[in-house]
Amino acid sequence: MSYLFPNYARKDIEFMKGSKNTLTDQAGQSYLDFTSGIGVMNLGYEVPELNEILAEQAKLLWHTPNLYENHLQEEVAEKLANGKDYISYFCNSGAEANEAAIKLARKATGRTKIITFTNSFHGRTYGAMSATGQSGIQESFQPLVPDFVYLPYNDIPSLEQALDMQTAAVMLELIQGEGGVIPADEEWIQKIVELCKNTRTLLIIDEIQTGIGRTGTLYAYETYQIEPDIFTLAKGLGNGIPVGAMLGKKALAEAFNPGSHGSTFGGNKLAMSVANKVVEQVNQSIFLQDVQEKSKQLFAGLEKLAEKSKKIQAVRGKGLMIGLELSDPETLNQIVNDLQINGLLVLKAGKTVLRLLPPLTITPTEIDCGLQILEKVFIEGEK
Repeated sequence: MSYLFPNYARKDIEFMKGSKNTLTDQAGQSYLDFTSGIGVMNLGYEVPELNEILAEQAKLLWHTPNLYENHLQEEVAEKLANGKDYISYFCNSGAEANEAAIKLARKATGRTKIITFTNSFHGRTYGAMSATGQSGIQESFQPLVPDFVYLPYNDIPSLEQALDMQTAAVMLELIQGEGGVIPADEEWIQKIVELCKNTRTLLIIDEIQTGIGRTGTLYAYETYQIEPDIFTLAKGLGNGIPVGAMLGKKALAEAFNPGSHGSTFGGNKLAMSVANKVVEQVNQSIFLQDVQEKSKQLFAGLEKLAEKSKKIQAVRGKGLMIGLELSDPETLNQIVNDLQINGLLVLKAGKTVLRLLPPLTITPTEIDCGLQILEKVFIEGEK
């Protein structure tokens, strides 16, 4: 018997240790990790610098409430602002960061309507779930938080019709992760920015999965040459330590006055010590350029594979966030299992997409190894 709720469909393996970009299970079998713990372990496993920093802080102090100054929060917030006029609120997860963004947008504008998009994913707490444009996730949890409007992704006409002076915010992922690794069109994003400016609507970018170097820049919004009013982070920010952040323009500071929002554990010293080092390591031009080069290598290999295999309909994504659209949805689970048997861990996104999220520290040799396993499963399975 298990003493756990059955809300996760768990595989019958347990990982006992990790080293760099590989995991080892309870039977001693090793796997090349193309999941990063769902986009969390951007710097891989057993990182000496992070281990040392966490141990040093643990000897000093684990936790103080946000009733007192916290110099580590200030340091991380400055690094996350990255030279722009953003200020930070720290929490424990992506869902919490998105909850904070929703509250801030409504309080700052005095409006309640928030536009999000079909197949989006923003979390499973009530506000974040209400923002999520997937009926399957919302099923059985009605009534939801009101005044969320769901529009087709990458569709300008519906946006022009729905975005008005009653809209508090437009909230979106620049690459829909759980929705199938679907990048936003440049023209569509520019139209959103224009309409938001004309209606004094806030733009919220959910960077939970795309942020902290995943797409080859510190934030995905940089590649679209925009600056959102609010954006959210988590996953890769702590490299496995639970931490989230909501950043907003300094002009929004008055809306989050004392008592308006808070978190007991958010921004605790253990999480901040690690996040401080993670952002420092990732936000370097050499590191990010390396991610972009490895992205080119992986995309090139996957596109060659798609030419050989009838099972792959499309390859899409950005940086090291990649989706393989399968021709037959019925093959998805089997392919994921076959890859695992051959020593490669991958993810699903929606019902038809194989999702690849390798650590940003993946090596060119390991990329080639992963491509060889993918080819073995896709090509040999067709013979």
